[in-house]
Order: sequence, then structure tokens, then C-alpha cells
Amino acid sequence: MNTLMILGLGVLLGMQHATEADHLAAVATLVGRERSLGRGLRLGIAWGCGHTLTLLIVAGGVGLLGWVISPELAGRFEQVVGAMLIALGASLGWKLWRERFHFHGHVHSGAGAHFHGHAHGKGARTPRQRHAAEAHRHEHRLPARSLLVGMVHGLAGSAALVLIVGQSLPGAASQLAYIALFGLGSIIGMALLSGAVAFSINLSARRLTGLHGVFNGVVAALSVGLGLRLLLVWP
Repeated sequence: MNTLMILGLGVLLGMQHATEADHLAAVATLVGRERSLGRGLRLGIAWGCGHTLTLLIVAGGVGLLGWVISPELAGRFEQVVGAMLIALGASLGWKLWRERFHFHGHVHSGAGAHFHGHAHGKGARTPRQRHAAEAHRHEHRLPARSLLVGMVHGLAGSAALVLIVGQSLPGAASQLAYIALFGLGSIIGMALLSGAVAFSINLSARRLTGLHGVFNGVVAALSVGLGLRLLLVWP
């Protein structure tokens, strides 16, 4: 397999890498705070950029500066990711608790009784009203939280990736090129996934309020569960 084929494969593997359970759980907890497809895409892109940045820094340090990542250090990186997933899941769970969804009935003149769901949150406004009021502020803000989450995830996967690339490609330049293309694939893959999650959340929030709460609750629980698993793997 020549160098060009290996570099091309890096994009595809990067897209596949974005679908790993811990990556998807982290981004889903972030996207769970949004109901906009555009902002969901931006969060996924920011995650991918942070992930790629860390991979390039570590690969450059190993290839150009002679850094060594021991198995113990790689395990600590995994534990950091686990702690982050627990924090993200707990944060989303707290948001759901603070804005508790429930159903109750109304009777309107000239129409029968019907049920609808809503949430009581911080202040007198509903979540939809608060979200609308903050939409402009969010639209122009760099999703730094998602960028940071991606950087932490990049740490966890950097040791194995750098080792594989170092054995497959000659020279630091081609290794960095591969990792850059791998990162591009992860950006594309995560943008598509986060957009799909944002679309699902937006649909459930508009039409199936109860399902919206359940969906986010499952995401929060899975994030905490995966985080605990990563913490317990490395004593």
C-alpha cells in the first residue's frame, strides 16, 4: 500500500473514529443543550477541531521532539476522558432536573380537553422562551466547551494512533499529514453525527415533549456509565 493510499484511508478512518461510543456520548450531551441544527453542526465541528489539534500536538512532539507516551500515561488520559464524560452526563442530567418536563390537561371553550407537556425552569420563562432570548448570543460564540472536550478526547487516542502511524509511514512530515487527514475525517464524521442528533432533539422537542426528556435522560445516563467504565479500567 503506497503513501497516497494510506493518506486517503486516513480520512475514512477518521470518520469511523468519530462514531466511537465515548465520542458520540460526549457530543450528544453537548448537543442535548441545543435545538438548532446549525448550532449542532458547529458543536461537532468544534469537537473535531479540538480533537485534531491535540493529535497534531502529540504527534509533533513524538515525531519531532522525541516525546514518549508510556502505557501508564495513556491510561491516565483515558481516566481524564472518563471523568469528563461523567461531568458532561451529570451536567445534562442536572439541566433536565432543573427544567422538569411534565404533562397536564387544559380545557378550552369550544374545544375538548387536551394534554401538553412543558418544563418549569429557572425564572418565569419557559425553556423555549429562554432559548429564544439567548439564541443571538449563542450564535456568535465560539463553542469553546465542545472544542475543549474534543481536545481531551484527542489526548486519550493519541498514543495508539501515533504508534500505528509511526510504524506505517516514514518521516515526520508524512505522519503529520496522515494525522491531519485523519482529523479532517473526524471533523466531517462528528459534524454529520452531531447534526443528526440535533435534528432528532429538535424534532422531539417540538412534537414529542416527553420523548425529548427521555432521550436526553438516556444520553446523560450513558455518558456517566461510559465515564465510570473508563475510570475503572485503569486503577
